Amino acid sequence: MDLEMDEQTHLLWEKAKEIFISTLNSSEEKSQAERYLNSIITSISKIGNELKILASSSYAAELLQSNYALKLKSCLTLAGDTEDLKLTFMADERVRTKVAVSEVAVENNNSVTQNKSFVSTMPLKDDYTFDEFVTGLSNSWAYAAAKGAAKEPGKKGLNPLFIHGGTGLGKTHLMQAIGNDIKSRSPSSSVCYLTAERFLNDYVNHVSNHMMQQFQERYRSVDVLLVDDVQFLNRGKESQQEFFNTFNSLLESGKQIVMTSDVAPKDLPGIEARLISRFEWGNVQEIEAPSYETRLAILKKKNESLEYPVKEEVIKYIASNIKSHVRAMEGALAKIEVMIKYHPEIEINDDILDYALKDFIEKEKTRKKVSIQEIQLTVAKKFSISLSQILSKEKTANLVTPRQLAMYIARKFTSKSLPDIAGEFDKTHATIVHGVKTITKRLDVENDLRDILDNIISELGLSMDDKLS
Repeated sequence: MDLEMDEQTHLLWEKAKEIFISTLNSSEEKSQAERYLNSIITSISKIGNELKILASSSYAAELLQSNYALKLKSCLTLAGDTEDLKLTFMADERVRTKVAVSEVAVENNNSVTQNKSFVSTMPLKDDYTFDEFVTGLSNSWAYAAAKGAAKEPGKKGLNPLFIHGGTGLGKTHLMQAIGNDIKSRSPSSSVCYLTAERFLNDYVNHVSNHMMQQFQERYRSVDVLLVDDVQFLNRGKESQQEFFNTFNSLLESGKQIVMTSDVAPKDLPGIEARLISRFEWGNVQEIEAPSYETRLAILKKKNESLEYPVKEEVIKYIASNIKSHVRAMEGALAKIEVMIKYHPEIEINDDILDYALKDFIEKEKTRKKVSIQEIQLTVAKKFSISLSQILSKEKTANLVTPRQLAMYIARKFTSKSLPDIAGEFDKTHATIVHGVKTITKRLDVENDLRDILDNIISELGLSMDDKLS
């Protein structure tokens, strides 16, 4: 990012970002905000009381304006700026919206070869390396596979590499570590990192502009393709066809493909069978929730890089009380660091930690105290049916809705894995994913169903604030 600001404004901006991110509730929100604020903003300048923020595209500018403008303005004021500050978000005309490809021509005996370095719209994070990734029983196999793919890109048995697991367990870290490692070994290698959603958007833009040849040349000429959240390919049939062709082209050329998802390939909803088959050709690895020892090691490693490191007692407290995923732990650690930075006079003890990390801890307690069977029984009672009917294979309308609603609550209000939930319902993973997706869509348009959900979660002693991301 090219910050065209004086030092004081720069410090205010950095402080405002810290305040803004610390106010977000979930680790998923924090991670997304950090990604957006650090990667899609290209330039910031201030004239008078106007802070002009340029983004990598008009879409990015609109996204920032609609999602962050009001909160950022408040955080800038809290950081010390004036209340009449005006924020303006615009597209940076200097940046082409398409992924940049730099070409270096090298003459050799009157022939010209091209060395292409593919730079995606989502750059790799420098600190996402193998050295910074803490291993344990929950992720050691995925780590070993990732190391192998980075050392020998395209090697049979490791290509494609498919890493799946719950939110915030390190999938993206491992994927980007592969890219960073390959770039360090071979700087001329073209490494493309993007989300499936970005691939879809890019596809639509090129179709609209009749530029499909450029699109195909771009993605099929890379040495390494890293695709995050591949489950979102289900949003477009035609784009799945294009991804299928791109996948085949790269694989036939011996290029490395790495993908991440929240579920295993066979459980991906709305993805064509032939794509799922190809996803399973190489190496499929799952990352599970970390043990206490691994959580402790992760937090100690993260603490080493903090500007204001915390005491070991704080690390042990977080590791003992926050178990759901790595991002939640790191979010809690970051919140305490901000507190130490701006309130160094406070003595951090258990009472302070209980208060400061109340939201994190309450979510953890909620996830532990409600069982899937409790959910099933409460839903069955609400709909005047039996538990055996909830678990049956009958597909009559009066059973499908409560069954899918129970699946939705289990998925959204517990930290149970998909295999665990599938086992509790005696269904396949795909059935659970489909049920959750169906109810999610219905809740957006059916007020009666949302009222029923509110009543059920209230009876379970939960609230919508307890819902997992």
